[in-house]
Amino acid sequence: MGEKPILTDKKEMIGVITLNRPEEMNTFNVPFARGLNDALQDMDQDDGLRVVVIRASGKHFSTGISLGEFKDKSHKEYRELIKLMDEHNHTIARMKKPVIASVKGYALANGAGLVFACDLAVAAEDAKFGTTAINVGLICLGPAVPLARSIGRKKTLEMVLTGDMVSAAEAERLGFINKVVPAEELEAATMELAAKLAKKSPLALQIGKTGIYGMSELPYHQSLDYLGELFASLCATEDAREGLQAFVEKRKPIWKNR
Repeated sequence: MGEKPILTDKKEMIGVITLNRPEEMNTFNVPFARGLNDALQDMDQDDGLRVVVIRASGKHFSTGISLGEFKDKSHKEYRELIKLMDEHNHTIARMKKPVIASVKGYALANGAGLVFACDLAVAAEDAKFGTTAINVGLICLGPAVPLARSIGRKKTLEMVLTGDMVSAAEAERLGFINKVVPAEELEAATMELAAKLAKKSPLALQIGKTGIYGMSELPYHQSLDYLGELFASLCATEDAREGLQAFVEKRKPIWKNR
């Protein structure tokens, strides 16, 4: 047997998931997709972790679903396959903890979709992104959902319908990448961001993420009321009191996650 397609590690309060099919450009197959989703769920349940980073072994982040998966299946089998390949989109959005993508090389099709689904993303200068399934007679519909919520309908349609790739600099300009760094600084920059978040109140991170995802489905005034209620619930926690007291006393807060 070869190495596991998904590797996991812990670095203090940061969970690290490594996509580990470098010889296949980290393409998704069934074990890979299941392993990724299981790793995300396990880390979200781990009270010792506050942030999750997804990175890749080899030269490329991920070039999508393995073409070998698109052979000799019935409609029902394809439905089950695509549900599995899209599962991380649901899982990341429902997680309490922020998830950061650390991107190098190509992030294409479902690999790009994984980047779009992550809460934050850091990319190497030479990274390239594309919803390229259209170029082989398919279409990137799953990845279009988180993409459209980052960059809007027209740019999403342009990317999905043309299959053109965009540079890391253009991805940052469009808004689905947070930061672009030299390739040799990618790991350090990603972990620096993760460490910054790991120092924050875990309850505040959770409520912030929940609220921002939740408001996207609500009308403007309802969004304000919804987020106001979430903020009020945070203010009533022990950690909120600790954060304010620590600020007044000019010391580091001690978070208890309650």
